[in-house]
Amino acid sequence: MSQPSAQPSQTAARPAGNVLLVVAWMTGTLLSFSTVAVSIRELSGSIGVFDILALRNIAGIIILVGVAIAYPSLREGFRPRRMGLHLQRNVIHFFGQYAWALGVTLLPLAMVFAIEFTTPAWVALFAFLLLGEKLTAPRLIAIALGFIGILVILRPAPGSLDPTGLIVLGAAICFALTTIATKRLTGTESTFAILLWMNVMQLPMNYLGADKLFFLQIPDLPILPLIGICVGGLSAHFCLTNAYRHGDAVIVVPLDFLRLPLIALIGWLLYTEPLDPFIFAGGALILIGILQNLRAERRRNLAARAARVTMKEE
Repeated sequence: MSQPSAQPSQTAARPAGNVLLVVAWMTGTLLSFSTVAVSIRELSGSIGVFDILALRNIAGIIILVGVAIAYPSLREGFRPRRMGLHLQRNVIHFFGQYAWALGVTLLPLAMVFAIEFTTPAWVALFAFLLLGEKLTAPRLIAIALGFIGILVILRPAPGSLDPTGLIVLGAAICFALTTIATKRLTGTESTFAILLWMNVMQLPMNYLGADKLFFLQIPDLPILPLIGICVGGLSAHFCLTNAYRHGDAVIVVPLDFLRLPLIALIGWLLYTEPLDPFIFAGGALILIGILQNLRAERRRNLAARAARVTMKEE
């Protein structure tokens, strides 16, 4: 799942923030993402992936409209602005969401989450290719370790590579492109507007692939997974956004990475999925690459800010 307003490949020069608040918001994030994955797995036995994602969009629209009724200041998000960029972002995100959800139904949950964590490395690569940002040594290291981590997780061998893993890798690439588009949108659009138009635009896309009468099956669906998919997606983005609001990416990303052992434990307990050490080893390599890049970006941003202050004083 993408993260519309959180961009872990970047590190702004900001205060460390309240660590306890960051931990609290990240706890909500971890539980929300894990809930969504388990809910998709549980619902996939009754309805298709497109049906599940369409239900999520419908619930998202209802919740967001309800929030806007309660908080009139958010209604600015209903105003159609930069629709071309919204559409571009949401078409890419639609493919990423479907690939990720399909992976959840076919692969061990820990493998899906580990592959998804390559997204920041892809962001660094696409920021260079599409935005002309400098491809620094730390970013190159992050990309290289991300690629090596994927090889460790998938362990490709002639005739033995599971193509489903490549589907989830495609989801990570889509999420990276989505992050690039989100970066451009956040200059003028609120998180509320991005989430609103995400659900409004992706609902007809998912409905085209869904069973047109899937909503008639809602009374027969298990209630907890149904609530999980309807609420978990929005709460994950909301919690993650607030975590970044209160703390630096260098703090948030390692906490976000706890999703991997958490979902591995859930997969082991609920679905008897093996605790594969290669998934953890590959995930650790990916995390090391991301963290060293974040620290380098933070040092560079702090140095640039100090230089600007010095110039003003002179």
